[in-house]
Amino acid sequence: MSLTKDQLDRYSRHIVLDGVGSSGQEKILAGRALMIGAGGLASPAAYYLAAAGVGTIGLIDDDVVSISNLQRQILHFTNDVDRPKVVSAKEKLAAMNPECRVVTYHERLTASNVMEIIKDFDVVVDCTDNFETRFLANDACVQAKKPFFHGAVLRFFGQAMTILPGGEGPCYRCVFNSPPPPAKVRTSAQVGIMGVLPGTIGTIQATEVLKYFLGIGDLLVGKMLSYNALTMEFSKIEIGKNPNCPACGDPVGVHRRS
Repeated sequence: MSLTKDQLDRYSRHIVLDGVGSSGQEKILAGRALMIGAGGLASPAAYYLAAAGVGTIGLIDDDVVSISNLQRQILHFTNDVDRPKVVSAKEKLAAMNPECRVVTYHERLTASNVMEIIKDFDVVVDCTDNFETRFLANDACVQAKKPFFHGAVLRFFGQAMTILPGGEGPCYRCVFNSPPPPAKVRTSAQVGIMGVLPGTIGTIQATEVLKYFLGIGDLLVGKMLSYNALTMEFSKIEIGKNPNCPACGDPVGVHRRS
């Protein structure tokens, strides 16, 4: 494909970058990224991926916008309260970059629909806020050999990790094995979350996706990047594969009990 004049203008700051250029921008334009969740992490991640020119962005979320979301979920405005998040998000992304094709799924990701949904995308971005969906998505991506870009935030802390197919590094289940008991899970409604925190982690996720599409730089494969907003410190922990991992250690199906 060749870039149009409008594309040359819109993406000019990418095109002049060493390591990107016109050919790199064409790779981004051909990219297809699925966001699991359309809230705090998806807001910056989807905004920046759409702005960068990612050709297709998928959004799956069964929730509607509530006023308490607006402190951090910048895809949504006050007049979006009570509207489906995927509808609100699609409008903002389309207004910002009309070239970006936005595909929406106003439903919850489940073991019965996950493989059908992720098959049409090159990468999957973990913007969920619950362990059940995160483990399900990880296992499905391992099985389907799809890159999975993990992110999580709570209170003043965040983390990010990239999982690639083909055994290059550990998957999410290698690190955490199984979801914690529901009684031990603390939510943002219970303990709070600093509103800008998803902006930091979601932007890191978007950066990883673009690097993957371009084939440049070092990805967070085998590394958990942790962020402490109070001390403004990042730390990177090396993580190895678990040979006995129930998801990537041996050929298995999606874990329906997760």
